[in-house]
Amino acid sequence: MAEPPSPAPDALPSETRIGHVHLTVSDLERSLRFYRDVLGFHETGRLGDSAVFLAAGDYHHHIALNTWAGKGAPRPAPGTTGLFHVAIVVPSRRDLAVLLRRLHAQGWPLEGAADHGPTESLYLRDPDGNGVEVYADRPKDQWPRDAEGRIAERVAPLDLEDLLREAEGPH
Repeated sequence: MAEPPSPAPDALPSETRIGHVHLTVSDLERSLRFYRDVLGFHETGRLGDSAVFLAAGDYHHHIALNTWAGKGAPRPAPGTTGLFHVAIVVPSRRDLAVLLRRLHAQGWPLEGAADHGPTESLYLRDPDGNGVEVYADRPKDQWPRDAEGRIAERVAPLDLEDLLREAEGPH
């Protein structure tokens, strides 16, 4: 198999990462309940009654929610440009399985689930209709590659029963 292609000399450094996503929501407390109680982030700060900041671990914030467009603001119309989804990476397949179990327990619907090759992903919507992907990476040495060494992405069904078995047993 060919080696992965090298990045261009003027590419961003490989250590570059997305720091946080800031979402406009129509009901701050409703959205806080989703990101805190359903997904499992914790609140790290507030800006009056118009914004709340959430994180996993000790980071200042991974997600910020605000009502700056106005409380009760309407959702964007379907078929318009904007955020397709925010992707949240969990550390392991087991963490993804534990989240799936929590989603089932709370009756939160999935929009989809996929095996993309390098990742296994769950798709859902937050209360304002924003797309949320939560995924776990496979180890890099298990990423499928094409003949030129590029990552061979795919959209295949994810076996949710197999994933849920990963959540069984002690934590």
